[in-house]
Amino acid sequence: MKDVSHSGVTCCNSQEYKRNYREHMVREFLRDGEGDSSPRENPSIRSHYTALTIAREPWSRQGAEHGAVGCANTSNGPATVTAQTLFRPDEDGRTPRVVVLVGALGMGKTTIVRKVMVEWGEGTLHEQFDCVFCIDCKSIALLKEASVADLVSQCCPHQRVPAGNILDDQKILFIFDAFEALRFSLIQPEAELSSDPREVKPLETTLMSLLKRTVLPEASLLITTRPTALQSLRRCLEGEYYAEILGFSAAMREEYFHRYFENTNKAEMAFRFARDNEILYSLCIIPIMSWTVCTILEQELCRKKNLLECSKSTTRMTMSYLSQLLKHRDRDNPQVLQRFLLQLCSLAADGIWKHKVLFEEKEIRDHGLDQPDLLPLFLNEKISKESGDHGKVYGFSHLHLQEFFAAMFYVLEDDEETVSDLVGHEKDINKLLESYSESRKDLNVTVQFLFGLVNQKSIEYVDKTIGCRISPQAREELLKWLQGRHRGISHPGQGLKISELDTFHFLFEMNEKSFVQSALGHFSDLDLQDMKLTLYNQMALSFCIQQWAGLGCITLRGCSFRWQDPGVELDLLVPCSGASGAGGRPGAIAELRQEELHCPIHLLCRALRHPGSALRVLRLGSCRLTGACCPALAAQLLERPHLTCLDLSDNDLGADGILQLCQQLRHPACPLRTLGLSTDGLSQDVLQELATLQALKPDLKIGNLLEHDVPEVGAMARLPCHRGVLPGGRKALPSFRRTPLL
Repeated sequence: MKDVSHSGVTCCNSQEYKRNYREHMVREFLRDGEGDSSPRENPSIRSHYTALTIAREPWSRQGAEHGAVGCANTSNGPATVTAQTLFRPDEDGRTPRVVVLVGALGMGKTTIVRKVMVEWGEGTLHEQFDCVFCIDCKSIALLKEASVADLVSQCCPHQRVPAGNILDDQKILFIFDAFEALRFSLIQPEAELSSDPREVKPLETTLMSLLKRTVLPEASLLITTRPTALQSLRRCLEGEYYAEILGFSAAMREEYFHRYFENTNKAEMAFRFARDNEILYSLCIIPIMSWTVCTILEQELCRKKNLLECSKSTTRMTMSYLSQLLKHRDRDNPQVLQRFLLQLCSLAADGIWKHKVLFEEKEIRDHGLDQPDLLPLFLNEKISKESGDHGKVYGFSHLHLQEFFAAMFYVLEDDEETVSDLVGHEKDINKLLESYSESRKDLNVTVQFLFGLVNQKSIEYVDKTIGCRISPQAREELLKWLQGRHRGISHPGQGLKISELDTFHFLFEMNEKSFVQSALGHFSDLDLQDMKLTLYNQMALSFCIQQWAGLGCITLRGCSFRWQDPGVELDLLVPCSGASGAGGRPGAIAELRQEELHCPIHLLCRALRHPGSALRVLRLGSCRLTGACCPALAAQLLERPHLTCLDLSDNDLGADGILQLCQQLRHPACPLRTLGLSTDGLSQDVLQELATLQALKPDLKIGNLLEHDVPEVGAMARLPCHRGVLPGGRKALPSFRRTPLL
């Protein structure tokens, strides 16, 4: 590279140059980060930047007390800083001169750099520096030689070096972004190091001169890197501070969704959807995962689908995240990637079985994962001062990602060459499922990913994206396991029932109607009691109920239907299509919202409307229902031709709600024979209406159904009858109130 400091290019005076340079930096770093990125992937820093949680401390204290760089544990000392305070004095009054910003792929290192550059250019922050030069290490990696001035010229407008002695007497911050891209040795003889910023040397010598502070010793350094470059950096730095990006806090995850969508309603829809999915929400601590989720949900909204029918499972979103990682790899040899992934999945599964999240270098080598081009995409390197001969340890960016790759281990087909090389746990999907059923409930997420991976679209996606095949046998094994796991809990003479909520999550993750129908075809009862049903739980239940043709009895006694913010969460129910609402009928949408605003069982009732429903018993006792639920329940009385028992005992339905039910019960086509109802505190008018109803339909039994009185399907005739209301309302119906199941 030519030493442009002697090229004869004349520059303007120092002050004017600095002003022009600041303006240039703002323009450059407000633009999209990479030329091939979409505007959504690298949006404006001003409007879209969301603060990340960053833990900063000196290497000496961090190594002595915490043992490893890269461990997301700030409970015992590391100070939390922001992009704006990286160079602020610490609690002891010491001002960092060298800060190493550590983060895995997708954690936001380059975004923080953009934020620093824009704020310095605009003069709002980092005013302790007269000049800030940001050097993209990927762009200089192929240079053979350069001076410090040459590197600076890469940052400047028209590649012109600042005039005069600006490099000598100014307070300068050098930023080296993506330092891991420089894959050469930083061990250089002291005698070779330079003290002249305009002296041309081999690139590694020039960089070492900056790191060792033999050139521009008063300059500050900000180095961003993946954990893979930490060990070599540690050898050549002194007095450095390490700042680890831990990701988005809970509050910042919500803020990110709002900044991404720039529309309050859409942001609330998307965030509620993600928050109610515990796995997905946990993964959104990783910034690129938050971006992936927002991008997918935005596409769903643009297609005018409501998010309650979103077909993108947690597995599909995680695979989209995987695609983002794979954008950074070499595409010339797909077989190498396939082989690497199979070995990575083996490591992940071995760790899940052994409750292990950190892996030593020997384990990495034994699994054939010591490949510098691929390893950093999936595993974070963590360097420990106290690890003895082990040197380095490695871990996945998030436990759920390890669980995802562990699930892939069980469903991916092996080629003959790879099978002989795999080490670790035995590949037996039935053993995994059996262990989960018996005692290993910590395998829940791994099992859920199994179902998501054998979805037909997932099979096609994996084949197209990475060229790996998912075994059709795994799909059959999962179906067989689901069909058999609940048979032992049903009593003789009763229909086969499902009483585990996870079954519905597995099927919802699978998201194939035909598979759900096959899995549930042998069962007739759903029995979940005393559970808090989140919106995501209700979505899973509703999806399965719609495909469950043989469902005859639903028991949800004591369950609560969680709608934390009904006004917002109801927006999930309707498509978002501009000012006119859905289908150009804003009035209809507004009416729908008013009617269902406080009806927590709306999803359940909507699911029960599917054609061919054979539901005969619906038990919703002690579910904290109010009169707002009665319109939806009343509609069920006529729409369900086989519904003969509806238990609403121990719910405060109010006078208006009960009267709405009575209106439907009067209809000759209403098949109901038993109504569980609490009558305590009802007015004489309501009691009179109930008496009139029973006189009209003497076979209709009304009362507070005790748990042991509630009949099984086909046993209606054995239910005790309470008909204590006399004409004129002189005597109220008896109420056998039991303690609510809260």
